[in-house]
Amino acid sequence: MGGTLRTLSLAAALILVTVYALGRGTIPLGFTETIQYIWLSVADPAGAGSIRQDVIACLRLPQFALSFLIGAGLAAAGAVMQAVMKNPLADPYLLGISSGASLGAVLAIVAGIGTLWGLDGTGLFAFFGAVAVSAFILLIASLTKASGGSLTLLLAGFATNAACSAALSFVIAAMAEPSKTRSIQFWMMGSLGTVRPALLAVLALVMAAGVLYFISQRRVLDLMLMGDELSLSMGRDLALYRKIYIAVTAVMVGSAVYAAGMIGFVGLIVPHAVRLVTGSAHRYIIPLSALGGGAFLAWANIIGRNIVPGTELPIGVTTTLAGAPLFLWMLFRRKYGGGRG
Repeated sequence: MGGTLRTLSLAAALILVTVYALGRGTIPLGFTETIQYIWLSVADPAGAGSIRQDVIACLRLPQFALSFLIGAGLAAAGAVMQAVMKNPLADPYLLGISSGASLGAVLAIVAGIGTLWGLDGTGLFAFFGAVAVSAFILLIASLTKASGGSLTLLLAGFATNAACSAALSFVIAAMAEPSKTRSIQFWMMGSLGTVRPALLAVLALVMAAGVLYFISQRRVLDLMLMGDELSLSMGRDLALYRKIYIAVTAVMVGSAVYAAGMIGFVGLIVPHAVRLVTGSAHRYIIPLSALGGGAFLAWANIIGRNIVPGTELPIGVTTTLAGAPLFLWMLFRRKYGGGRG
């Protein structure tokens, strides 16, 4: 009962904070006013409204939807990776998925591939890079004696991450033209500036399916924290589940990278913070990580647009500025303070 009450309280607080965030910006709106314009925008999106309603309907709501979907997907995937690795400081990028996405994107930029099959070439190559790296890690892990173990996957991820990072540095240093270096740097810092209805629809489908799938796997995720031996005695092959979860995570992270470039720390910070409040039960961790990740990235986007007048910071810079100190705090807390996670 206590865990349920904490969960509901945290969910309500996140919703209120998110609504408040939509009112922040160059044109500030009160809390009640924000709710009113959100309702009008949803109830009659084609209707003529005031400038403030147009700001909500055409600018803030689409950017909020994009940031929320990406944040929710990254945080839920991070919670799963922390269970798969049995490490509360793990995240989707730990296995080298981010490096694969970065390498794919940089190759597309260097090659000058603007569009592919009518889609953004850079984002599409990033998606393929994330999926390809995940498939390679699973292949390497399956060829070892300790196939599918968390340590095996972790070591394979570290090795792949290092290889992709080296290849990325080589491509940028040896092949990238000076005119393309700025595009590479901007993309690798993340951006929520481009919001397309079709992109939102696909992203909503992918992230919702991924989050719902992981919620349905909450009991298996709980078993992962108990160890492989106990799980095998209960008839569960965790090695197979780990591979499935990494594959689903790769699709979610690849989709996020396709939509907005590289955004770090969401999948690391949010699930760990949720675990400190709710404990280790994944029936709470997965949905609250999704909700918290969405709220975190929405706020990061708003702060990035307003912290420096006349300048919009890349979303990846904002999340790093917020996430790095929190990450250091968690490291010290694990060493000196313990905790529920």
